[in-house]
Amino acid sequence: MRKREGGFSILEILIVVAILGIIAAVAIWNYFDAIQRSKQKRTMADMRTIAVAWESRAVDARAYNAAGFTFPSASIDYTTMNDMLVPTYVKVISRTDAWGNVWEFGTDAAVGSGKAANLYAVRSAGRDGIFSGTTYAGGGTTSFDCDIVYASGGFVQWPEGTQNGK
Repeated sequence: MRKREGGFSILEILIVVAILGIIAAVAIWNYFDAIQRSKQKRTMADMRTIAVAWESRAVDARAYNAAGFTFPSASIDYTTMNDMLVPTYVKVISRTDAWGNVWEFGTDAAVGSGKAANLYAVRSAGRDGIFSGTTYAGGGTTSFDCDIVYASGGFVQWPEGTQNGK
């Protein structure tokens, strides 16, 4: 009889590699999901920062002095927002959301119209970079691609619950 030498059989090694592969796949999936969730949260925090600065300016100016709450009828560009808010009301406004898409700003009174604005909004197109329309039903969304909308002191549409990674 031949004496068996020490070591692992090929079957034992394949089982260990398969188990490690499954663990790695689950970890990677959760990692990418966490990255998208963190981008949503960063976008929401940036929106709040812009909104607080906008509210502070409105108190001083007694108007929001911006354009069109119904998107995209008369939106404000980044340069105009930057000129209105920086550095008096906020140190810096990010040019884009966490996904690298440009913000869209608007109110219900055009700049220079002499009318006081009552409504304002900031929105992000989400991961896909495409705005889904101009009307929002409101409430939570379950897709990273959905728009995030902050209007007049609160979120109109926001991420909530388990998100569909797609």
